[in-house]
Amino acid sequence: MSVQHITSASNAVLKRLRSLREKKYRRAEGLFLAEGLRICTEALDAGWVPHILVFAEGKGDHPLVRRLVQATAGHGGTVIETSVDLLSGITGKDNPQAVAAAYAPRALALEDLTPGPRTLVAERLRDPGNLGTLLRACDATAASALILVDESTDPTSLEAVRASMGAFFTVSCVQASAAELLAWRAKHGAQLIGAALDPRATDYRAARYDGPVLLLLGNEAQGLPEALKAECDQLVIMPMRGKADSLNVAMAGTLLLYEALYAQDGMAA
Repeated sequence: MSVQHITSASNAVLKRLRSLREKKYRRAEGLFLAEGLRICTEALDAGWVPHILVFAEGKGDHPLVRRLVQATAGHGGTVIETSVDLLSGITGKDNPQAVAAAYAPRALALEDLTPGPRTLVAERLRDPGNLGTLLRACDATAASALILVDESTDPTSLEAVRASMGAFFTVSCVQASAAELLAWRAKHGAQLIGAALDPRATDYRAARYDGPVLLLLGNEAQGLPEALKAECDQLVIMPMRGKADSLNVAMAGTLLLYEALYAQDGMAA
């Protein structure tokens, strides 16, 4: 089993890995980055094998690192041992974790999915941290997918993958236009519930979550556009008792997912 020991920042493979922090290079290379022993191990458990694995000097004897090394090498991937400083240059963190890896994204389109009892939909989601948190909430509530509508942040960015804490590898995440979403929803007969600051909205705890249900969140700053509100079977709102008029989109999405989960579990009981 061949492990390359690299000590130069000018090494071509390390330069390639550093470039993956930018979207245009992720697209050109057909790869994206993940970091952390736990995240990369969970990815392996979910069937994702690194194309390139980098680990910090002195960490090669860790049993989980050895497992990742064996899996990567066994699938013809590249395995590199390097210094903490060079690993930091790849991840952009001053205190990098012991492992970073490059993976090939899986081509998945909306038509490949069938809605389960709960599917989360986010329209024009901009913040990668929110995206990652929503993926974690989807995983926690066994949601079937996260659908990103129209121009949203890249789910393969290092920040989004990091914030997902491994959920990127366990939850299907696809991108679609609003028109494609509505056609897919009609084809499968799914109910569309939108979270909105709107006088027509009812308390989210009073909504009916008869599955399959699509839980729709709007853009962080602008909320849902009127055209999508008009397509919703129900509009819901979270009661606000303080000075703030809305919740963070990731928090709102998590509440909706859990409310739908509890409601549907009660229906099935």
